[in-house]
Amino acid sequence: MRRAGMILAMALGLTTLAAAQMDAPKPAPEFKKLDVFAGSWTLDGTIKPSSMGPGGAMTETEKCEWMEGGFYLVCHSDYKSTMGSGVGISFLGYSTDDKAYTYREFNSFGEFDDSRGMIDGDTWTWTSDEKMGNMTMKGKFTMKMTSATSYTFTFDMSQDGTKWNTIMEGKAAKK
Repeated sequence: MRRAGMILAMALGLTTLAAAQMDAPKPAPEFKKLDVFAGSWTLDGTIKPSSMGPGGAMTETEKCEWMEGGFYLVCHSDYKSTMGSGVGISFLGYSTDDKAYTYREFNSFGEFDDSRGMIDGDTWTWTSDEKMGNMTMKGKFTMKMTSATSYTFTFDMSQDGTKWNTIMEGKAAKK
């Protein structure tokens, strides 16, 4: 029994030594493109009247900071609209396996959003499946960078992914 304990201790020691000698992983260059979202932002928009509610103004403040290691941008948001007020936390990253940007949000309405993103020039497009009761809709959030400190946005939904209806639009400014 004593011999088995010594062998286990040696194996654990070698594993720890090997792990200590490995370099910490480094983010791929694509992660750096998310840097534009780091900082504090104010969003002002208009929600279109629909079957989901009366529409009206919406505001949001958001603060985004890099998590240790540089793989995820962590954002805390506070939002207000005619449909209610709440808070959220989101994580932006990049999947090297999927070659796509990732966005995961959890909010105080009990909702969870899992989107995939791509960038084309100055435009970011995030797509998701939006569950609404027993129905699943397609969601598309588009951000057009108008400067290093501002962008315009639209949120569109579709039943089939071809015909889109604008649900919300607005602008954002970095503080």
